[in-house]
Amino acid sequence: MDFDFIPISILLPASILIVMFSLETGYRLGCRSRRISKNEKESSVSAITGSVLGLLAFMLAFTFGIVSERFEARKALVREEANSIGTTYLRTDFLVEPDRTESRALLKEYVSDRLVTVEALRTGRMNAEQMAASLAKSGQTHKRLWEMALANARKDMNSDVGALYVESLNGLIDVHAMRVAVALQTRIPAGIWTALASLTFLGMVAVGYQMGIAGSKRSLVQPILAISFSVVIALIAELDRPQAGYIKVSQQPFVDLLNSMK
Repeated sequence: MDFDFIPISILLPASILIVMFSLETGYRLGCRSRRISKNEKESSVSAITGSVLGLLAFMLAFTFGIVSERFEARKALVREEANSIGTTYLRTDFLVEPDRTESRALLKEYVSDRLVTVEALRTGRMNAEQMAASLAKSGQTHKRLWEMALANARKDMNSDVGALYVESLNGLIDVHAMRVAVALQTRIPAGIWTALASLTFLGMVAVGYQMGIAGSKRSLVQPILAISFSVVIALIAELDRPQAGYIKVSQQPFVDLLNSMK
């Protein structure tokens, strides 16, 4: 489950409205319960409310920890992939012509395509079909580079120099697969989103109910509470989506690599 189709500019105010609705629902239920029965004590409601909010805080911290760790992993993989491509590009000197020239051209085009793909993904100009086509093209590039590497390796099976190029190319392919898995395929599970949404709703209802039981008027700080929780939820959603528009993984290592390719 993901909310990629909902822009953060819409998800944030929608979350605020839902939290405000939950608070109002709980407040009205609390006022109604206070009018009907005088037996329910505010202290017991406060204890339950605190427990639910504690669970909600735990879920928010747990979920934020998942997406923040994956965000750091995405940044590290960008650097690692750029280094791997750069090493492979340098080791194309071990190949004979015309494979050397073709390999360099393929790697340069590969880096350029990656930058174009990331930019299109960020701006929402790339759909699922275009992404599949881009990944397929990368796979074809890997296949062609591997074919040339094997052809050169077979000419001298005992060549340590050829083995170095094969090793770097194998690392390039592995890092690419890891980056695709972390950035595109690994997402927050639907069960966690469901639990987070449920606890947010129940926690805010409990807060509103406690206010109603206590007989207090609607507080002017309720919107602050709603905004605070909604901002955290929106931040989690932003870090979870690959086409994040506000918090971006820098592609500068790829830009520098492309500029260094001659």
